[in-house]
Amino acid sequence: MMEITQCCKDSLTEYITRFFFIWIGMLIAVLGISQDSLFFKPGPIRREMKAMKIEGTIKIDGLLSEAEWSVAPAFSDFRQIEPYQGKPASYATVIKILYDQKYLYCGIVCKDPMGKKAIMATDFARDFDNTKHDYISLNFDTYNDQRNAIVFATNAYGVQRDLLAFDDLYYDVDWDGLWNVRTTRNDSGWVAEMAIPWKTLRYPNSKDSLQSWGFNVLRNRRLSNETSAFSPYPRIFTSSHMNYAGILTNLQPPPHSTNISFTPYVLTSVDHYRNFALSQSPDAAAFKYGGDLKWTLTPNSVLDLTANTDFAQANADQQVNNTTRFNVFFPEKRQFFLENASLFGVQITLNADQAGGSMRYQPFNSRTIGLDTSGNPIPIVGGGRFVYRSATMNYGAIAIREEGYNGGPATNFFVGRASRNFGSQNRVGTMVTLKQQPGASNIESTVDGFFRLDESHSVNAILTQTTSTANGQSGFGGIVQYFNNTNNHEIWLTQSLITKNFDPQMGFISRTDVIATTPGMNYFYRGKLIPFKKYILAYSPGILPELYFTASTRKFSEADLPFFPVWFNFKNGGFLGYGMVSVWQHLTALFSPLNVNIAPGDYHYFNQQVYFSSDPSRMLNVQYVLTAGTYFNGKLVTSDYKLQFAPIPHISFLGELNRNHFKQVGINQTSTTIDLYIVQARLALNPRIQLTGIYQKNALNNSDSYNLRLSWEYAPLSYIYFIYNRGVNTQLTTAPIASQTEDHLIFKMSYFKQF
Repeated sequence: MMEITQCCKDSLTEYITRFFFIWIGMLIAVLGISQDSLFFKPGPIRREMKAMKIEGTIKIDGLLSEAEWSVAPAFSDFRQIEPYQGKPASYATVIKILYDQKYLYCGIVCKDPMGKKAIMATDFARDFDNTKHDYISLNFDTYNDQRNAIVFATNAYGVQRDLLAFDDLYYDVDWDGLWNVRTTRNDSGWVAEMAIPWKTLRYPNSKDSLQSWGFNVLRNRRLSNETSAFSPYPRIFTSSHMNYAGILTNLQPPPHSTNISFTPYVLTSVDHYRNFALSQSPDAAAFKYGGDLKWTLTPNSVLDLTANTDFAQANADQQVNNTTRFNVFFPEKRQFFLENASLFGVQITLNADQAGGSMRYQPFNSRTIGLDTSGNPIPIVGGGRFVYRSATMNYGAIAIREEGYNGGPATNFFVGRASRNFGSQNRVGTMVTLKQQPGASNIESTVDGFFRLDESHSVNAILTQTTSTANGQSGFGGIVQYFNNTNNHEIWLTQSLITKNFDPQMGFISRTDVIATTPGMNYFYRGKLIPFKKYILAYSPGILPELYFTASTRKFSEADLPFFPVWFNFKNGGFLGYGMVSVWQHLTALFSPLNVNIAPGDYHYFNQQVYFSSDPSRMLNVQYVLTAGTYFNGKLVTSDYKLQFAPIPHISFLGELNRNHFKQVGINQTSTTIDLYIVQARLALNPRIQLTGIYQKNALNNSDSYNLRLSWEYAPLSYIYFIYNRGVNTQLTTAPIASQTEDHLIFKMSYFKQF
């Protein structure tokens, strides 16, 4: 039986009572005010568009001036996804598709009576935030399996965004394909012209001379926040939900040929250290070379090899000051590990956010390779990755050797993954990870499954066994989640069991020794009762309760009851929300959030939360999050301010202040304020030449850090980088010491060659 301490029983009874009535009330509202007439299943007849083969030459300049464009078949009957699903698009979009023996060409005309004045864009970052830009997105299901998609998108300034999508559930957002785009802007709107090499696209070796692919196109007219599509789909999904896609016909791609790409690099660096240990030389210089090779063995399989792998150009991690009992998850930013991440990155999140607010489990986390626990790089000798994907079967493996570093031994890493697709977007899979050091190994064995019961109901499950030979201990981690999402609600129920000895050394788990029950519900109302309908898109209240017990003792550990009675999504993309959170905590050991020591015991506290965002696509955008109330035995006010200033797309600044103000918290009745400042800047001459920087100052560890990067894409996927990193750390003691500083100046050049 689960045990609850006596002092928590009364308050938990209150928790359960509140949860019951709020949950039942929202269920009645959801079932009683249904808008599911707007939710529809894929139709038996799919929209079609015809591609045209050409013999002439197309110059990619965004003008569509060649004669071939004038005679190509065109499609313009786009339908709205937002804000009025199913209605004709308010702004005309015309698309044409051509091809020859080398390229697939896409010409898109985005008409707008306001012309250039209507175009919105906040920066020139590749893989831009699509909530802040006018853009057009083309989704190709080259195997016509209605599950997978290759996506190519551009904003009105020719900035590229590309990704791989699987079941509209997993995404390789940081996949960078080789393709070209140019755009022009005029008084009638904007025009995009793309050239996608056939070698970038993967398609079947067909006996038929002509092929038909699944195909969809999405346009976002950001000023009015209207999205429209070639083939309509329910707004709860994305344009990568390919069983709603149309058909692109009359394609005759060339037979597959040798497809090998090689990206060598050279790097030189100068390093300077001050006030470090005597073992650290104050000055150092280095020269390094290496590279990556990608070989597309067949249309379904790819082999990647890497030697002397380097990630000097990767973006710096943003620091997080965490006041919860959950570990913080940091996303992967290194290109080699980002490719095909969706195959190996199976995961389940429980109301998770980056600040560690809830449970998150991921059997394989690539940041366990080549990085220490502080995010500092560890040299990688080399390795490889093999991936096979088809409509029914997917499998792959990663093998990496990490060099011994700072007295630690060399480490071998291995990941093996296989999954089987069946039915309508169902999947079962297995994964094995092995981390091997002299005299010690850690093994994870995982089985997982995703089952789509119908278009709106699904079940997701992950079960993992870990074994560590160093101590002979084994552990178990299992999570099962039911999810129901429609146009007017999303409801989920997640149950997890993570044992005390669960040790996924190549994965990520935000909390161990826990039994968690985490249901939740969000409701989306767009009916006649919405006030100020000119500005408000939807009323979206929600409830996200979480209940945790300690797995090893079965005693109560924590309960949270977040309830958001007010949440408005605005038509301009902004939002305003208000929530109340009751929290019950049972601490069995000292807890020290941000160095504030809190004694073991039972606590009940309450806070209120406010969320606000203005239109994120505007020149000036403000976001604000406030959490204020009691915290354990004292009070805590957490404020997060963000201000973005983008006067033109070439110039973008983003400033953030995260402030945690403790008042009489913990054993020592601590009252303190801990600030974290982050300033980011991007200055772009064009999408290929950019200067980016980030400055972070954290009062928690008295640190300052600067990261500056000048990048020039002098040829497709070939780069020159100048990088400057500086870190300053001052230890505050009774006898202050001089600050430790480290400076790194790096030059790196890479060259992409495809054979």
